[in-house]
Amino acid sequence: MKIKLRALGLLLVLPLGLQAADPAKPAKITYDEHVLPILREHCIACHNQDKKKGGLTLNTFTALMEGGSSGAAVKPGDASNSLLFRVMAHLQEPFMPPSKPKLPEANLAMIQKWIEGGALENAGSKAVTGTKPKTDIGLTSIIRGKPEGPPPMPPTTLALAPVVQVQRPTAVTAIASSPWAPLVAVAGQKQVFLYHSDTLDLLGVLPFPEGVPHVLKFSRAGGLLLAGGGRGGKSGKVVVWKVTTGERVIEIGDETDAVLAADISPDQTQIALGGPSKVVRIYSTKDGKLLQEIRKHTDWIYALEFSPDGVLLASGDRNGGLFVWEAFTAREYFSLRGHTKAITAVSWRNDSNVLASASEDTTIRLWEMENGNPIKNWGAHGEGAEFVQFARDNRLVSTGRDRLTKVWDSNGAQQRVFEAFPDVGLRATFSHDGARVIGGDWSGKINVWAMADGKLVGNLSANPPSLAEQFEAAAKELVARVAARDAVLATAKASRAAADKAAADLAAAQKMAADSQAAIKAAADALVQAQAKLNQANATVQQAQAEVAAKELLVKALTEAATKVKTEADKKKDDKALAGAAARAAEIANQAAAELTAAQKNVTTAMAGQKLATDQLAVAQKNDMTARANAVNAPKEIAARTATARTTADKAKADQVALDQANAAVKAAADKVDRTKAALANERK
Repeated sequence: MKIKLRALGLLLVLPLGLQAADPAKPAKITYDEHVLPILREHCIACHNQDKKKGGLTLNTFTALMEGGSSGAAVKPGDASNSLLFRVMAHLQEPFMPPSKPKLPEANLAMIQKWIEGGALENAGSKAVTGTKPKTDIGLTSIIRGKPEGPPPMPPTTLALAPVVQVQRPTAVTAIASSPWAPLVAVAGQKQVFLYHSDTLDLLGVLPFPEGVPHVLKFSRAGGLLLAGGGRGGKSGKVVVWKVTTGERVIEIGDETDAVLAADISPDQTQIALGGPSKVVRIYSTKDGKLLQEIRKHTDWIYALEFSPDGVLLASGDRNGGLFVWEAFTAREYFSLRGHTKAITAVSWRNDSNVLASASEDTTIRLWEMENGNPIKNWGAHGEGAEFVQFARDNRLVSTGRDRLTKVWDSNGAQQRVFEAFPDVGLRATFSHDGARVIGGDWSGKINVWAMADGKLVGNLSANPPSLAEQFEAAAKELVARVAARDAVLATAKASRAAADKAAADLAAAQKMAADSQAAIKAAADALVQAQAKLNQANATVQQAQAEVAAKELLVKALTEAATKVKTEADKKKDDKALAGAAARAAEIANQAAAELTAAQKNVTTAMAGQKLATDQLAVAQKNDMTARANAVNAPKEIAARTATARTTADKAKADQVALDQANAAVKAAADKVDRTKAALANERK
């Protein structure tokens, strides 16, 4: 029955010409014929060329399509995201007409169809293509952990010239760090700056003409960068860029005030946003359509974040309201009560089981997601905690009104406190590898600290210099880098020479050690041989002496016998036989005496050989002692030279690493000079 009545009401407001149109070909719904009569009846009294409330004029097609102070009023082809339809349908404040009932359903249906049909001016107009996402960025599944391939980094073709420059830095409204790449995004006036978190070099500028970014988020996979912001009290929008190209791929939302909180779901199919409207809106990234609206908050929404598994969405507001929603149904999951002042930030632990929240009531609280109970809370920052964020390893970083930035373990135990800011700390984040912490304050100061020792390693800027100033600074840096490289080069050459000499000395000592071992063996062999020769000489002497002693006895006996025979022969001179025996006895005695003499000569010769063998043995013993003494000193020499070689080699290696780093720094500085020079040349064309 309701459907029939709505259809009847629609027919009553349709012009006669439309009712008579050919049913085979749907008639065009146009501004001139169908929409203008509705606007005249309900809207043009306040939105005309004279009054122009909200900067919006509705009595001409051109003026309507130009929009007002809140931005575009009509998005052709997309009624659900067109401000004109949303305020008329009471889907978004301020409801129109003010202080009056919603327009009749038939009128709303007419305006909706007109917008969906391309927002034609008249029957001769062609449909205008609406603003839709340039590409479907949704993922088939959530990527847990580091994605395959190199970490997403911006192209070198990104612009380096700031869109605008201000006289002095303003409050740091947003900072974000890529989860996988050395990349940090910093919010500026009508722009987002991309910095290298290791070198702190400016990598590019992403224009954000919508106004000031109040929130920056990298997608969980790191390939997308989301910015939400706008102009306070006038307009708000969420923009998404593809990191590797710098291309703006999505524009979501058409808020009447700046977006203060936003996030993209882990599967990249949804974007949630919130702000002064007190409404959480969830859009599809596929077609830009509004999927859900959550109207539970009672004050400005300051914080939004999807859980890493994409199941839940947390949101917090200025009144201390903290809620967890089912991401795809927008049904309330938990209302988390405990904070007594504004919720300034929310962050999920990597396992999606714990939510951290920061509040102006000075505390950080941890909530478990099984029953929604608080599991830990602590006073983190006097006068108010302004930000908190989980790292991948479950540490937390926070900053606040006490001007301090702090790192906590997963149980809230303080691990490090960095030097105080000049003003209230507003944002803080870990670098991709957790080795650095980047924080910003109300005065516009952005510090980069080393996590290892807490020391300041440098600064980033939300108001970087002009291209000309960048080029001049890059040229000076190149000169300084070259000078530093040359100094390191000289040191590296000297240390390399020292290492080579130490290595040569070690090789010589090792050769000496090897030679000494060979000498020990040779001396030992010679000693054995000399001892053998002496033993042999001693045996020869003993044998010769024994032979002499035997021959002496024989000679004595033969001489005595010959003497006796001769005496008898002399007595018996006529006895020829006896005389012959005496002669033979004398001959035998003489022959034995001659043999004795020869044996005595042999003893003399053997003793000379014995002395020679003794002298040779003494030499061999001395050589053996010398070789062994040298061998005792060799290990000490080798150890000393080894230590020297190792020390000099380590220094040479360290100096070479320093040289490689210096060369890399020179190349990076030269590349920066080339890039800024080319950008400056293009700017001057």
